[in-house]
Amino acid sequence: MARAAAIALAVTASCSGLVWTAVSLTGNSADAKSPAAPCSYTPTGGKKSVGIPAFDAKTAARPYEAKLATNMGTVTIEALTGNAPCATNSFSFLARKGYFDGSECHRVTTQGIFVLECGDPAGEGKADPGYFFRDENLDGAKYSAGTVAMSKAVPGRNGSQFFITYADPQYRMQPGWTPFARVVDGLDVLKKIAENGTRDGSTDGRPKEAVIIKSVRVR
Repeated sequence: MARAAAIALAVTASCSGLVWTAVSLTGNSADAKSPAAPCSYTPTGGKKSVGIPAFDAKTAARPYEAKLATNMGTVTIEALTGNAPCATNSFSFLARKGYFDGSECHRVTTQGIFVLECGDPAGEGKADPGYFFRDENLDGAKYSAGTVAMSKAVPGRNGSQFFITYADPQYRMQPGWTPFARVVDGLDVLKKIAENGTRDGSTDGRPKEAVIIKSVRVR
């Protein structure tokens, strides 16, 4: 859900208020199909590559929790390894490599959809980790409060970026982003970040107070 790629939220001022239009950029129809097993990670030559994840169906299915320690507090998520093995395997790989450490969450939204978006070490919402993989777990996907899902720097390509919803969206979001985890602790941290608003005072922008991921620890 990178700012320029995953959801473009067009806000039009009118006498009746704000009209929100959600545009899903998810590539072609094949993007919504489950990836072949084992998961395929395609190299892209990204600037900050830490390698390409290996995939072992047995180890990838093991459940895990990840603690995202930020300067605003800690958020703990539970990986949905059974439903999104490619995404959870990738997230665990990047976390263990320290890929997220020291990165800044680049987007918070406070109207329409309620998300904090992170995962780009440059803090711009554009980078990839040196590879991409396709969507999974989209059938019936919903993005209620506590959902952790992949966002996309380029339509049809998942990499390192992800978003966390801190409240239920005001409208039904199309199932275009792979849900791969859920928040089990720390939703209050996300709400506090959102309450601070954005740096430019808009409803969709960089958090007013910088949100830095100090570390992501998988257990």
